[in-house]
Amino acid sequence: MNALDFTGRNVLVVGGSSGIGNGIAQEFRAAGAEVHVWGTRASATDYADEAGSDLSGLGYTQVDVASTGALFAAPAPFDTLDVLVLSQGAVLYKRQEFAPEGWDRVMAINLDSVMHISQRFHGALKAAGGSVIVVSSVASIRATMGNPAYAASKAAAVALVRTLGQAWAPDGIRVNGFAPSLVETKMTRITTEHPERREKAIAKIPLGRFGTVNEMAGVALFLASPLAGYICGQTIIVDGGLTL
Repeated sequence: MNALDFTGRNVLVVGGSSGIGNGIAQEFRAAGAEVHVWGTRASATDYADEAGSDLSGLGYTQVDVASTGALFAAPAPFDTLDVLVLSQGAVLYKRQEFAPEGWDRVMAINLDSVMHISQRFHGALKAAGGSVIVVSSVASIRATMGNPAYAASKAAAVALVRTLGQAWAPDGIRVNGFAPSLVETKMTRITTEHPERREKAIAKIPLGRFGTVNEMAGVALFLASPLAGYICGQTIIVDGGLTL
């Protein structure tokens, strides 16, 4: 039996329209799952020309997760849910996160929606004996210059994983997460596409390279699989050794 076979399983990936979330969604689909994603644009076709975005074979719904009302009003893609992946994320540059508006928006997307969506699907996850996977960041354990809301929200998400992991284990729901360092996606272009910043960033990573979307997706599949059946409330650091 293949422990990474998700045939017949239902998976929802929030933030699955691009980047790490999209890689996770497609990896679950390749493993046999029925996969639905929530994204920010009106329809899946609006991502047709977006690099790092492949919505083929995936269900899609536009949901503004910064709005609590919108995320509770969005239609449930499945009656029961085997895996909920929370990969939504926002970061604002040029010190916007120091202002109340910037702080509130990043916290609403990176933290508040993680809690609210998890609670929204608690019943469906309990019915399936499901798994929640929260995509955090190494910003949860180290300073991130110029991005106080991003760092604080990711640290809080790690604490939330611990707390929900403990609270929901008796319901048969495993809550875990992983914390990547730099992966080449739309969100990290400010570093990865700037030669000087790129060189400096890679120099700090013992493995000497950035992570890949496929590597992050592999961690997500592992955490949702029976291979991780005794892992509960943990956030795995996936950073090429950056934080050693």
